[in-house]
Amino acid sequence: MKRLVLLLCCLCPLLGLAAPKVLVESRIAPAGTVTVGSTVRLEVDVLVDTWFTAAPRLPNLDLPGAMVMPPSSEATHLTEQRQGKTFFGLRFSYLITPNQAQSYSIPALAIQVSPGQGSGPVTVQSQPLGFIARMPEGVSAGQHVLVAQGLRFGQRIVRSHEPLRVGDSLTRQLTIEADGAQAMLIPPPTFVEIDGLKRYVKTPQVVPLDNGRGAISGGRRVDVASYVIDKPGHYTLPAIELRWWDAAANQARTARVAALEFEATGNSAYQAPFSIAEDLQKLGQKARVRIARHWLLLAIALVVGALAFYWGKPWWRRGRAALRGWQARRQQAYLQSADYAWKQLPGQLNGKPAQLTALYLWARRSQGAETLKNFAGQLPIPLAQRLLVLLRSCYGRPERATEALQELQQSLPALRKEARKQQPQALARHGLVPLNPRQAPPPSAVHSTKEAL
Repeated sequence: MKRLVLLLCCLCPLLGLAAPKVLVESRIAPAGTVTVGSTVRLEVDVLVDTWFTAAPRLPNLDLPGAMVMPPSSEATHLTEQRQGKTFFGLRFSYLITPNQAQSYSIPALAIQVSPGQGSGPVTVQSQPLGFIARMPEGVSAGQHVLVAQGLRFGQRIVRSHEPLRVGDSLTRQLTIEADGAQAMLIPPPTFVEIDGLKRYVKTPQVVPLDNGRGAISGGRRVDVASYVIDKPGHYTLPAIELRWWDAAANQARTARVAALEFEATGNSAYQAPFSIAEDLQKLGQKARVRIARHWLLLAIALVVGALAFYWGKPWWRRGRAALRGWQARRQQAYLQSADYAWKQLPGQLNGKPAQLTALYLWARRSQGAETLKNFAGQLPIPLAQRLLVLLRSCYGRPERATEALQELQQSLPALRKEARKQQPQALARHGLVPLNPRQAPPPSAVHSTKEAL
């Protein structure tokens, strides 16, 4: 009974640990009826009473008849009081721009949240919301108009020279900043073509405006056009107007930049401070550049060598790879030869303990003999008997084995000399057993197969 009470006391703190709470709050700003072309902000607050182990994952929002910009990677941090407790959270904003006059329904969003001290990610649902979009007064359906809380329209003029002459350029830069509107919805201004001027329009710069806390507060569009003067005369760049709808005052407005007039003169009015023709005449032969013949030949040789190196690099790489492959094959063939096994004999016989592996391998590779007994059968009788006696002594008593190894080393030249006199059977290149079962494979072929395995 005491053990049960003690166990319940240990489990009481664990029972007090409740699962973390997750709250989702969503709202539309501004709420109610909005204007077609304006920007509606769907704010989604994700709150927990612990902390986040991973960033919340919000789904994509698709509204037919509207353009939706998903939340940016930077969210607003929140600290709220709910139900008498402190909650910490993040605020995400969808930017919605209705393009048609209709009712829009925002479904419930499934949001994946990973709260601290939880068993894992949980999925919560936001509240379904909706709003109504209507056309601005005096604007027909299908007509595009910029809707913003405020707008600034300015221009900047840059002259390449003062006064302007034929061949000089004049640059006109127009900047439009719209509060509460997306940058991609700002309409482009029109740069007209003027007779006597060549127009060059640069790629516009379209960027969002930041409120300094990571949230998008509007958009900016910068358009630049340069006019190059072809003919002298009097020119006028016309004024440019931009119609937009003031969402704060709920009325149409027009922004305008002033026209620009300028004069361009011909190049004949320009007087050089010195005569270029006279200076060239005075220089005479000193203006010529002479190059020695040997330097010219050296330069040609360097160019030809560089081209040959550049175009011949693939062939040189292939040749080097082929040479390395040939060297590797020669090295592999040498390691599998009888000469290589013969060179290993002195080191193995003088080793502690001595080994006869190289001797067996040399007999096998040079004569195709599987054992030294078979190899001795191919030698003259006196030399064969001496070899067998030495081998038996090598595996006998230790004191006799040392003497036998020394005598065996002295007999190696004679063994090699007699082996060279013999005519070994030609080894099969593939080292495989013949397909005909009645044809007995030569011992060398069987041995080659074993070595390959």
